[in-house]
Amino acid sequence: MAQEELSPQDLDRIMPFTTTLGITFRSSDPSCVRATLDWAAELCTAGGALHGGTLMSLADSTAGACAYLNLPEGAAGTTTIESKTNFLGAVHSGRVEASSTPLHVGRTVIVVDTEVRDERGALVARVTQSQLVLARS
Repeated sequence: MAQEELSPQDLDRIMPFTTTLGITFRSSDPSCVRATLDWAAELCTAGGALHGGTLMSLADSTAGACAYLNLPEGAAGTTTIESKTNFLGAVHSGRVEASSTPLHVGRTVIVVDTEVRDERGALVARVTQSQLVLARS
């Protein structure tokens, strides 16, 4: 199956960590990958806010999927080599949605921008990642 043909359900299947956290891919194509995560007490820090690591895991998952969908011909996959997160708000209830779009698609590195928004549409985190393109062995 070509990367550009992966459905949101395929991404859920090939990234088991997302199932552990409760992340659900909603849409997937090379130009944008979207996923959601519902607030849950077990994913929170003190004060009932979603843990920053939870939000980063959501962003890393959608960015990784976006990079994967933009792999050059013959590549095996990607791995995150750099990630910069700005937290802009706390999430105490509801659902968050991450949207990842490619900023640069190269033969060796793919750079992805991810916005994480709460149910009201407020930006709660912005993540920029560099994904190393892995060669087939």
